[in-house]
Amino acid sequence: MNSFNLKDITVGNEKLTIIAGPCSAESYDLCMTIGSTLKALCDKHNFNYIFKASFDKANRSSIKTARGLGIDKGLKIINQVAKELGTPATTDIHEAAQATTISQAVDLIQIPAFLCRQTDLLVAAAKTGRAINVKKGQFLSPNEMTSVVQKLEEAGAKENGIMLTERGTFFGYNRLVNDFIGIGDMMDLGYPTCFDVTHSTQLPGGSSQDGAKITGGRPDRGPMLAKCATAAGVQTLFLETHPDPKNALSDGATMLPLDTLAPLFSQIENIYNAVKS
Repeated sequence: MNSFNLKDITVGNEKLTIIAGPCSAESYDLCMTIGSTLKALCDKHNFNYIFKASFDKANRSSIKTARGLGIDKGLKIINQVAKELGTPATTDIHEAAQATTISQAVDLIQIPAFLCRQTDLLVAAAKTGRAINVKKGQFLSPNEMTSVVQKLEEAGAKENGIMLTERGTFFGYNRLVNDFIGIGDMMDLGYPTCFDVTHSTQLPGGSSQDGAKITGGRPDRGPMLAKCATAAGVQTLFLETHPDPKNALSDGATMLPLDTLAPLFSQIENIYNAVKS
């Protein structure tokens, strides 16, 4: 497997990696609260940790939905929190023109699922020299990620690191479904595979707010999916969390409450060690 290094951790080695944080970088204080809690949990359970937050939510269901702090303020907070925690950081990119600016603030650039086939975006991100994590589009089969990998390899991303993320596939009744056979197929492509726990519980367009359709969710099923993915052998888990999901700026319908993670991480550690042995 083509593992890769981010600061002092290796993604795809003998340790499980956790990518986690709030959906939106709402404030420095919130990010530090969440990040420090997650870092302590990961240290306790011998997991790698990568801090995640978004500076802009550009793919919301409604034009009225809050977007976030923006690239300047958002990236400053993400970078500052990661430095103080001593961890790598990641955030998502939305336009090729953002690549250089984002690469100066984070260690891992995340390609959103809806943009995973955008050649210019993939190439721009790869040319920054940062590792790239691509979320599989909800409209793609796992095998179709082969073309995404080829684009990244041809743009020079292989030497810096490539990761692929499963986050569910559209099924037809406002629900995403995870194909665990397909996750195995993605792992066979030779790069670390990540499972997006919380976005996999989305119910796209399944709720409404102020007359607009928004994405709902089943966060109660997130822990079950996390354990299933760990048992399947993924190298990385992605999740979003918040002390008060109901009042979160974004994705409150899917985020896990911060105070529920301690028992979940204990269960994940037990499953991971059992699979590894």
